[in-house]
Amino acid sequence: MSSNDTPAAPSETAGLPADSPFRPERTNRDEAQQYVLPLVVHIEKAAPPARTDALRTAARAVLVMLSDERSVGEGEWAQAMRDWQDARIRKVVRRARGAEWRKACALPGITVTGESAEVRVFPPVPLDGWPKELAKLQVSGTELDDPEPPAAPDPAAGPVLWLNPELDMSAGKEMAQVGHGAQLAWWDLSEQERTAWREAGFPLSVATAAADRWRELAVSGLPVVEDAGFTEIAPGKTVVAEGAHRVGSLPASPRR
Repeated sequence: MSSNDTPAAPSETAGLPADSPFRPERTNRDEAQQYVLPLVVHIEKAAPPARTDALRTAARAVLVMLSDERSVGEGEWAQAMRDWQDARIRKVVRRARGAEWRKACALPGITVTGESAEVRVFPPVPLDGWPKELAKLQVSGTELDDPEPPAAPDPAAGPVLWLNPELDMSAGKEMAQVGHGAQLAWWDLSEQERTAWREAGFPLSVATAAADRWRELAVSGLPVVEDAGFTEIAPGKTVVAEGAHRVGSLPASPRR
């Protein structure tokens, strides 16, 4: 599913990288040309991924794309990444299986794997400029379940992306939303903290907050995703990123 979001919570600007959107001055992201970050989740009928693992993997895929050497400096994807981040931070999640997945994997991008999920992320494209191999993939049909209750999140072990318990979103929509949350957490870090998180393999958790906890998180000043309300849900807060600044002390773990 697609989402069109901007940071809702300001952050301290001292020491933040130049690409952080948290600035005291107002900006109008709608005036810029609009780009979208495509993500494709591999869903075979006989062996679909677990929902929570797909959410975690989508969030990590966004972080892998943001930190890839091709996405920064003079890298081949850097201009597209800058153009995308200068506008609304749109993401669209589509699904693929069989030959569709193999064709998607042949395009420039990065495949990130989880315990059961595979998500391929591609450099941003204009809203009306999708590669034909991706444009024909379905947005709907990303309904996934957790066959077993996922483990409780541990904020001490890495950032937690908390979902709003009052919303009913498809798995594809939630994948886009937690991707936004991971990106806000990334933007809110210094270069040193980003390096530590990347070298640890981008460990993170995704969970739905309890109602009382969500109300606390929503006004805590932590990075929060504000959905524009163009698909599935009304405008409002969807995800809060907690614990990003703890990444500096994380133990090393296997990368993607």
